[in-house]
Amino acid sequence: MNGPNPNTKHPTLHHNRVGFLKPIVHAPNIEIGEYTYYDDPGGPESFVETCVLHHHPFIGDRLIIGKFCAISEGARFIMNGANHVMGGFSTYPFNIFSHGWEKGFDVATWKAELRGDTVIGNDVWIGMNTAIMPGVKIGDGAIIAAKSVVTRDVPPYAIAAGNSAKVVKMRFDDETIARLQQIAWWNWPADKITRNLDAIRGADIDRLEAST
Repeated sequence: MNGPNPNTKHPTLHHNRVGFLKPIVHAPNIEIGEYTYYDDPGGPESFVETCVLHHHPFIGDRLIIGKFCAISEGARFIMNGANHVMGGFSTYPFNIFSHGWEKGFDVATWKAELRGDTVIGNDVWIGMNTAIMPGVKIGDGAIIAAKSVVTRDVPPYAIAAGNSAKVVKMRFDDETIARLQQIAWWNWPADKITRNLDAIRGADIDRLEAST
C-alpha cells in the first residue's frame, strides 16, 4: 500500500472532521494540492465558506495551497476583497452602497490596495485560529503558530508566531533547507514517498538525497 487515495474526501476512518481539500474545493480561483487537509468539527466541506473570506471572482486574486499541508480549525485566509481605500480621509466604502455615493469613485484608488495572490507552499502547518492576510507568501515547510496573524511573507521552514506574526525560529540550517527544497519530496510519486517515509519523518537528509 502507498498511502491514502488523495481523491478521498474523508481519508481517516470514522473521523469525518478531517478531509482532503482537493476533491472538495472546486472554486476556479482556488488551487489546492494533493493530500492537503482541513480539520474542523463542522466538517471540511465548509472550507471555502468558512475559511476563505472576501474572495470575489471579479477581483482576480487566487488562493494557492501546495501539497501535504495541514490546516487547523479556525484558519482564515483574508483575500483582497477585504481591502479598503486608504488614501482619503475616510476608509469607509461609500461607493458600494450606491444611491449617489458611487459617483466620483476612482476604481484605481481601490485597485492600488490589491496585494495579489495568496500562496501557501508545500508541507505547511497552519495552526488553529490563524489569519493569513491578502497577498502573503508562505514558504515550503513553514509552521504558523496558533492564533497568529500573518501580514508578511514567511520564508521556507520558518516558524512564525504572533500578531503580527514574526519568524521566531528556523526549523533547519540554511544548507539543509536548500537541500530540502532541491529534493522537493512532496512532488515524488506516492510509492516513492512511502519507501522514504522513515527518512522524511526521521530528518535523514542524506538518505532522502540519495533517493533523488
